[in-house]
Amino acid sequence: MYVKLHRYHWYIQGRNFFQLHELFEKMYAEFALDYDALAERILMINGKPFATMVKFLKETTLTEANADDTESEIIAQLIKDYEQIIEEISNEGMSYAAELEDEPTMDILTGFQSKLEKHVWMLSAYHTN
Repeated sequence: MYVKLHRYHWYIQGRNFFQLHELFEKMYAEFALDYDALAERILMINGKPFATMVKFLKETTLTEANADDTESEIIAQLIKDYEQIIEEISNEGMSYAAELEDEPTMDILTGFQSKLEKHVWMLSAYHTN
């Protein structure tokens, strides 16, 4: 997701370039911080977060970004991706953390999910205009 947001930041075009260029920069910076917090939590509980492109590409459930996407296609794809991540947090991450009675991880995931839900709401409002 970080790479996709970065790509959209670089390749966005059109009448909303300035607004979306800045938004995507904020989104990839936020995503990097959230991923770092989650990776550090994984290390604290003796896990191994993904740390290579090979592993990211092997395990991802998202589709790769296309530089030729229009503004509308980019917004729609981000909504879809965020909804997918929210579903995976809810169905897999939270369930697994609850099974292990790992409250700190559940807290991190809840915060991450909340941010993503806000992005979906805001992107959806933008997309309908």
